[in-house]
Order: sequence, then C-alpha cells, then structure tokens
Amino acid sequence: MEQIPKQRSFDSWRVLRILSEFVEGFEAMEFLGPSVVMFGSTRINSEDPYYKIATNLAYKIASKNIGIITGGGPGLMEAANKGAREAHGKSCGICITLPFEEAANSYIDNKYLLRFRYFFVRKVMLVRYAQAYIALPGGFGTLDELFEVLTLISKQKIQPFPVYLIGCDYWSGLMHWMETTLIHHGSLCKEDLKIITLTDDLDKVANEIESYCARIKNFENF
Repeated sequence: MEQIPKQRSFDSWRVLRILSEFVEGFEAMEFLGPSVVMFGSTRINSEDPYYKIATNLAYKIASKNIGIITGGGPGLMEAANKGAREAHGKSCGICITLPFEEAANSYIDNKYLLRFRYFFVRKVMLVRYAQAYIALPGGFGTLDELFEVLTLISKQKIQPFPVYLIGCDYWSGLMHWMETTLIHHGSLCKEDLKIITLTDDLDKVANEIESYCARIKNFENF
C-alpha cells in the first residue's frame, strides 16, 4: 500500500485548522454591525501626537454607533480601541500570533477579541466586516494592509468603500511617489488614486463614514 508522505498529511490537517479560524471569526463578527478598520504602528506610544489623533478619531466614529476594528495590538491600535471604549462603542481587536508575542490591548471588548495564526485569515476578517479603512502612520504591517485593500478595490474583487490616510505630513511622500513615479511609468492610472483620501480633518472623516454607512444601510433595506 502506498504511504502518504508526512508533509501531505500535515497539510491536510492544516486546512482544517484554517477552516476553524474562519468559522470562529465569522461567528464572532457576524453581528458586529457597521464598522471601520483602523490600522497603524504598534511602536508609537501614548506620548506621540498621533496616539491622541487616533483616540479622538475613533471616539468620533464610535459616537456615531459605528464599531472600531483594529489589529488588537499596542500603539495606535490601542489608541483606536481606547477611543471606541471611551465613546461606549463596539471595540474589536483581531490579533495575530507572532514569535515575539504581544498581548492584546486592554480596550477591546471581550466578545470581539480574536486571535489568529494565519495572516491571510486575519486579512479576510479585517476586510469582510469593514465599511471603511483608515491607515494611520505605520510600517510594513500597515502598508501591507493598506495596499491589500487598495488592490482588492482597484481590481473589483470587493465592493469599493472609503479609504483614508490620516497624517498629511506622514503620507504625503508616499502619495507624491505614486502620483509621479508610478503614474509616469504606467504602473497606476490617476483613477486608481481616487480611492484614497489623504486628510488631517477628523470631523470630515467621521461624518463621511457616517453618511456612507447610512447609504449602505438604506440600499440594503431597499
């Protein structure tokens, strides 16, 4: 009888583990309601001005009965969950298991505290339940999440929703590079960049997201 290689057997069980993470995530997030994903650096502490900005923006959004979803870690994600908690809104943290284990921040609602082993499962959860995406200053992880959602929207793999970059000083260099180098070489077209709104106006972001969520709700009830 032909023996099944150990690697193939292990991969089969891995599929079941992946499925279990999807099921757990879907069941936990199904009734979260309209929500916004806020992403940013774990390395920015509470003394940084962007920490207060993230807290204030999350507070403004959560006060409109819109949930806040973060990656669950410290730094700007903690700030966003803190703002949601202070507004008595829904505060969700979708954590990832890493070799350098980071505890989830203390501002996440227990029922919406999730932890995943696989990055791609986590990404599905972050996009599946988002009505808007907000990128605060961050590094590779933030850029990864940002360009993932921009790719999905531009390729029409998901319904388009608002995408904001908060921090004109921080993001203007990236925007300039895309507006010049990428468009010059034909890697992007000007329409692609219309997906992104670069701003420091927190009230504008909160009000536009509220209006967008209301339009989506009315469309679903039509």
